Amino acid sequence: MDSLTLFSTAAIVLAGGLYWFICILGSAEQKGKRAVHLSGGSISKEKVQDNYNQYWSFFRRPKEIEKAEKVSDFVDTFYNLVTDIYEWGWGQSFHFSPAIPGKSHREATRIHEEMAVDLLNVGPGKRILDAGCGVGGPMRAVAAHSGANVVGITINEYQVKRARAHNKKAGLDSLCEVVCGNFLEMPFEDNSFDGAYSIEATCHAPKLEEVYGEIYRVLKPGALYVSYEWVTTELFRGDDAEHCEVIQGIERGDALPGLRCYSDIASVAKKVGFEIVQERDLAKPPSQPWWTRLKMGRIAYWRNHILVTILAFIGIAPKGVVDVHEMLFVTADYLTRGGESGIFTPMHMILCRKPE
Repeated sequence: MDSLTLFSTAAIVLAGGLYWFICILGSAEQKGKRAVHLSGGSISKEKVQDNYNQYWSFFRRPKEIEKAEKVSDFVDTFYNLVTDIYEWGWGQSFHFSPAIPGKSHREATRIHEEMAVDLLNVGPGKRILDAGCGVGGPMRAVAAHSGANVVGITINEYQVKRARAHNKKAGLDSLCEVVCGNFLEMPFEDNSFDGAYSIEATCHAPKLEEVYGEIYRVLKPGALYVSYEWVTTELFRGDDAEHCEVIQGIERGDALPGLRCYSDIASVAKKVGFEIVQERDLAKPPSQPWWTRLKMGRIAYWRNHILVTILAFIGIAPKGVVDVHEMLFVTADYLTRGGESGIFTPMHMILCRKPE
């Protein structure tokens, strides 16, 4: 083989390898977001790094996080930074689910979402609320499974655009509506929903009673509300340095004003007027570990991190996206440690009813 032929063959192999690495490898194609389209959401490309630095500045001023008027900006900035990376590397449902033997992660996620609407006992013609809908993965699963009309609300304008595009692509835009707004002050009338759910979303509220109170307000009398909450469990010890490190790592990496204790959830629900129908940790046995997906994704992380670094270096991805990706990997480690030690669960389920 002469040198020209060898060079041409090597070039073709290299080009094919790069195309496979960037566009094909992994599950990004199946989930609607390619690596070359990573962005900072509604943040302009040249300001992504500054906004990442701004996000971390909240933790240097912890009192700022406690102010309700600051939290909305804090959470909005976070989701501008992470939405594309979540969707690319994780999927359209930004939450966990118990592993199910013989089922893919996507199937396990769908089953976890369908369980929420099954608990609400609603069907076609009913109107239900998704409080903190993200890009609408759960919304579409719920609408397709139940036939109910789902109205989702998210504080992030970029997520609204992504959710609407996904709804249309899935042929579910007639059942799914997305509103940009704060779930602490929702633009909906009193007694206007037949049910409501939130999946790992209300953890962003500075005070749980505020979002629970709003959901209570918009529900019709007799309607049900189910929430999957991020909480510390009965195994968490506040005087254990390692426990505290893990919980603080989860809070910093997921834009949380502060994780709540599992025992606080029902008392808050009762305080705003709800009746408690059911409460349990969906992560406990016989459920399979939810964090195995994080551990299995370590190789994919390093592949993705190399790719993100290359794309940022050549100017396709914004500067700052590498830092965001690294932050999420570090956070995944804290989440895994929290799950393995049993001090944290992302799926403490509470089912409530608004009295007749």
